[in-house]
Amino acid sequence: MFTALLFLLSAGAIYLACEYFVNGVEWFGQKLSLGATATGTILAAFGTALPESAVTFVAVILGKTPEQRDIGVGAALGGPLVLATIAYAVVGVALWVNRRKLQRADNLVRVEHGRLARDQSWFLAIFVVKCALGLIAFAFKPWLGVLFLLAYGLYVWRELKSSDTAPEEEELEPLKFQPKAADPSMWWVAAQTVLALVVIAFASHTFVKQIEAIGVALQLSPHLVALVLSPVATELPETMNALIWVRQGKERLALANISGAMMIQATIPSSLALFATPWLFDAPLMVAGVLTGVAVIYLWWLFRRGRVDARWLVPVGLLYGVFAAYIAWHYGTQLA
Repeated sequence: MFTALLFLLSAGAIYLACEYFVNGVEWFGQKLSLGATATGTILAAFGTALPESAVTFVAVILGKTPEQRDIGVGAALGGPLVLATIAYAVVGVALWVNRRKLQRADNLVRVEHGRLARDQSWFLAIFVVKCALGLIAFAFKPWLGVLFLLAYGLYVWRELKSSDTAPEEEELEPLKFQPKAADPSMWWVAAQTVLALVVIAFASHTFVKQIEAIGVALQLSPHLVALVLSPVATELPETMNALIWVRQGKERLALANISGAMMIQATIPSSLALFATPWLFDAPLMVAGVLTGVAVIYLWWLFRRGRVDARWLVPVGLLYGVFAAYIAWHYGTQLA
């Protein structure tokens, strides 16, 4: 009962903290004169990706056993898979369900399609290299981790160069810490954003622990929990952010947050794992890589068309169900 209570409380805390975070990070982006999309791809994505990046760092750098380091490698593969499947599907469902509330006559996703298509192709190029390195062994592989850090730096530079502004329907709501101020102070903006981020990190850590405890209580395979349930839990902040922004009619920020988080997951955790582990994939990790690639190619095709119905984003979530079924079968046959 205590585990179930902590599970519900931590999930609620993550959602509430995300409400404050997305509000604060929008104001933070405006104070720094960032473009509307760059606010989502850089500020929001980097903030919410910190908890899972910390998990990878602790696992691969401070882990003392190969098993502990394998957790970090799994996180580096599981995160992008969750974001490319479940997170995009959540955006599609949320837009579909909230169409009347948003007073829209159609289900179209209102974003810069070309920019999102470029994000998908950028991610795919890095991800293919990342997966290819997991299939071969050679002496200087750890040094290639530097290239992933440089790739993320180049991505950030490109995003900062691209300027855009928010349309009228994406006007900023008052800062929650200063609701009566038309132009809140930078101090209050930073305080709200950082405090919300601290709560998100702590609540996410608690949530993951409860997922693991529930898995033990239900006698689920540890591999099923580590490879299927834990990545969903660690990517919950990004999914919550997307849900909140979509309900406000700001799907551009929602999808920018997801694509930015995917770029972080494709580079920073991978570089850490390359520095500290052999970075060799087993069958489940190879399947995770293939399914992520399929999801991203589908998303690239959608956004390249220039007209995306929200309902077309929903099927991509089924790929995570395919992965979960494969993991259950794979380790089930081993136990048998």
